[in-house]
Amino acid sequence: MGNTVSIGLLGLGVVGSGVIKLIESHQEELIHQLGCEVNVKSVLIRNLEKARNVEIDRTFLTTNPDDIINDPDIDVIVEVMGGIDETYHHILQAFAAKKHVVTANKDLVALHGTALEKAARQNKCDFYYEASVAGGIPILRGISDGLSSDRIQKVMGIVNGTTNYILTKMSNEGVSYENALMEAQELGFAEADPTADVEGLDAARKMAILGRLAFSTDIALEDVEVSGIKNLELADLQYGEKFGYTMKLIGYAQCSDQQIEVSVQPTLLSKEHPLADVKNEYNAVYVYGEAVGETMFYGPGAGSLPTATAVVSDLVTVIKNMCLGVSGKHSLEARFEKHLRSSDQRSGQYYLRIHVKDRVGAFSEISTLFNDLNISFKRILQTPIKKRELAEIIVVTHHTTLHNFQDALNQLHNLDVVLQIKSYYKVEGDAAHELAGTTKKL
Repeated sequence: MGNTVSIGLLGLGVVGSGVIKLIESHQEELIHQLGCEVNVKSVLIRNLEKARNVEIDRTFLTTNPDDIINDPDIDVIVEVMGGIDETYHHILQAFAAKKHVVTANKDLVALHGTALEKAARQNKCDFYYEASVAGGIPILRGISDGLSSDRIQKVMGIVNGTTNYILTKMSNEGVSYENALMEAQELGFAEADPTADVEGLDAARKMAILGRLAFSTDIALEDVEVSGIKNLELADLQYGEKFGYTMKLIGYAQCSDQQIEVSVQPTLLSKEHPLADVKNEYNAVYVYGEAVGETMFYGPGAGSLPTATAVVSDLVTVIKNMCLGVSGKHSLEARFEKHLRSSDQRSGQYYLRIHVKDRVGAFSEISTLFNDLNISFKRILQTPIKKRELAEIIVVTHHTTLHNFQDALNQLHNLDVVLQIKSYYKVEGDAAHELAGTTKKL
């Protein structure tokens, strides 16, 4: 390695443009840290005529990936083009050509991360992907380096800014889901097709990556249980407020006795929990370690320069490894076999809202059903809806197994007094706001 390290950039969109801007504007800092210049030698794009929001010499641009992958002068490839199949092929080719790779591609890492790590090790190459989770927040490095001496027990967080913005608007301003989504799209926080965000798929990919790293286990994307926010009603957010909770889309990964569960779901979170104060498009990840206790990583989860910061930080690490002659040695194979928790091994508190016939003894029938399943109620609200001759009952349970709660839901469908199960959500952390033990008329 001489006085310059040359990189090839696959993609020149929002993040790619940010990478170029950072490298150009932070060249003095990079030279100070690395003792050499960092030079973007070639950039893969799809359309040579497209206008760019970053100035770059057209002679650096190419539409042929081989111009970068097979260039002997390029030391590191930075992948910010997105996509899965084509990109996977490019990165495997890059490793075969003995080039290190930095990527921001969460979809690729969630689906093929284990295979790519293996290919990198076999070719003595580095493979880093900090920017694939939570944008500019150094959560992956925090887990793999900062907490490497600890045993991580649980990782939970808000890892999708679009849904957090929508839920913030709904909670704080009483805006409907549809209107909050429209506003998020107008501000550029949500895509024209927001499916991956609002259905929890984006967060699920990130939780697969976090769980894999935190527990040293090959967690696949299909191992993550996923539900999104499309069917949320303002009523549930308002009832949650009365109980001292706020609604968040929470990614959750826990490991106990080598039994793992990973999920993404709307969750009523105690307002006392630090994640409850994470608002708008911001992300935060809460990590529980056996030795360190509780830590939280907070910051912008997306955006050109925040994400580019994570990419360039990985690039700096790759170049340092090159200088030290330790390239390809940071990556470790999964240590533990994967064992997923069954529903009777998973426990929690649950919120439930149901419509019942407004008659004497209705609640008693429901209470008996739950009591028979050894589920007790922590909080209860009941209100008549006179125009429809029904009552709405909202309960929050004490801790119970997921199996028992699901059994209760199934049996509720068979009760004549129950007209409809309107909604149910997990509750994380108990609020100080106490309404337990009584039925409260609104």
